Amino acid sequence: MTSSRPYLVRAMYQWIVDNGMTPHLLVNAEYEDCSVPSAHISDGKIVLNIAPMAVQGLTLGDDQVSFSARFSGKAESILVPVTAILAVYARENGQGMMFSDDDEPDRSTGDSPDDSPEPDPDKPRPNLRVVK
Repeated sequence: MTSSRPYLVRAMYQWIVDNGMTPHLLVNAEYEDCSVPSAHISDGKIVLNIAPMAVQGLTLGDDQVSFSARFSGKAESILVPVTAILAVYARENGQGMMFSDDDEPDRSTGDSPDDSPEPDPDKPRPNLRVVK
């Protein structure tokens, strides 16, 4: 299955905006292909205000989030891979969602049924019984 992260980011963004709050993204700025203003990075992370009034051309895509915004009066194009997003939350009350590295499917091992390990013949099989 595809990652649920882009769907959850879009849903949380819409929920926060619908409730009149200001959506923010917490981003791992050291992630590959992450294009954010380096002057605003702290401890390898950056918080981005993605409120409709703060950005132009916001695209919450399946692979990346992109928009244009002003930082210290200078227009910047921002590009954030969805996998670099650590959290989406409302500035006013902190409600939102945090993501962990475990949220992403492991592409190296393969998640298809053909790649599943063989059952151990020495391990007892579970048994089910009807309880009335």
